[in-house]
Amino acid sequence: MTAAVARPGSDFFFRRPGLLTLIFLLPPLLWIGIVYLGSLFALLLQSFYSLDEFSGLVLHEFTLSTYGHLLEYSNFAILLRTVLMAAAVTIASAILAFPIAYYAARYARGWSKALFYLAVMMPLWSSYLVKVYAWKLILAKEGIVTWVANQLYLGWLLDAVLALPTVGGPSLSISYIGTFIVFVYIWLPYMILPTQAALERVPKTLIEASADLGATPGQTFRTVILPLALPGIVAGSIFTFSLTLGDYIIPQIIGNSRPFIGSTVYALQGTAGDIPLAAAFTVVPIVIMGIYLVVARRMGAFDAL
Repeated sequence: MTAAVARPGSDFFFRRPGLLTLIFLLPPLLWIGIVYLGSLFALLLQSFYSLDEFSGLVLHEFTLSTYGHLLEYSNFAILLRTVLMAAAVTIASAILAFPIAYYAARYARGWSKALFYLAVMMPLWSSYLVKVYAWKLILAKEGIVTWVANQLYLGWLLDAVLALPTVGGPSLSISYIGTFIVFVYIWLPYMILPTQAALERVPKTLIEASADLGATPGQTFRTVILPLALPGIVAGSIFTFSLTLGDYIIPQIIGNSRPFIGSTVYALQGTAGDIPLAAAFTVVPIVIMGIYLVVARRMGAFDAL
């Protein structure tokens, strides 16, 4: 009886496979369309409103004045500071990740490769806040970094680094250097894994052919390995760059009081109540990452994800 009832339905969907696919995809598509794209549209709409300076109420009138506020010195400095930090973190992560990923792709086998994946993935299993607060203690004036430097009679070098203008501070935990170190530590696994995956795809025969043709190891690296691994590096940079752009927790815990985009948005939509300016700040990294993703796609980065 059940089979007889189900048979017409099966025949109906068999003749219309597109309809069955649509039924299965409809719930996630509605979720993405309403919750994700809907919230982005609402955010974009809010950025074209303004805040009345006297009443503190949002004026629901179309204006570009809110975006004009982004060009003010204090706000533009926040944008520039965040983009420069994201770029520095991405470059440093790529430099640190490449030799680790290369060793894992070319030399690690068996238990050593399993140990590599465990070492890379384990930091991702622990609490984000616990890691950040742990680094605050490590980088503090009384922390282990200062203690090690003094034990090695390198306290003068640490003091010289902290005395650097702009990036220095009273201690590593209250400086741009400390913020940079923690950012690199937190996001480094996201650079290692795509780079390692890209290096796994580099055929050994190409490296051997390069050596047979008389290329030095440096020439082989520049002309064979690096170009083929570049999509993986760019794929990793998507994570490190975007996550640094939007993070608001690390700059609040590690570093000085100068805000980044994430912490500014948090403050504007919270204590200040300036929703339009917070939305305008949020649109900036969206636009930056949109352009970045287009460039990354043309470089084949999505194939390495």
